[in-house]
Amino acid sequence: MTRELKGWHVATMFCVGFGIIISVNLTLAFNAVATFPGLEVGNSYVASQQFEERRTAQQALGWTAEADYDGAAFTLQLTDANALPATVAEMDVTVGRTTHVSADVTPALVFDGAAWRAPLDLDAGHWQVRLSAVADDGTLFEQRIPLFAKG
Repeated sequence: MTRELKGWHVATMFCVGFGIIISVNLTLAFNAVATFPGLEVGNSYVASQQFEERRTAQQALGWTAEADYDGAAFTLQLTDANALPATVAEMDVTVGRTTHVSADVTPALVFDGAAWRAPLDLDAGHWQVRLSAVADDGTLFEQRIPLFAKG
């Protein structure tokens, strides 16, 4: 027994197919907007005008930053050009996800003579350390460091 393909069958398949596509696109768009962390700078053109100057000053410091997480404690090593701990006048550190700010934490760092450490409880996955430090001479050092927490 064969059935005849009628116009309403084709119209129904067309509507169901495009309905699925549209609903998936709307869901993905909603989730993309809902998890967007926000603006980095108010005006990107104005920020770009000082980029080269700030980058050159930061590179002249010769600092390197490394972050580590062992499952219970967060460690941040900030060293100068001589591989010694960098002298920092002011520092701001945020550990968070790259896609949203709801899980961001600001660890209470304590300097132990070699590195800054803080107890921290992170879920497994990819994290990002946003470091902003000011040298004694007023030079701003900014870095984003990827961090992976094992589950």
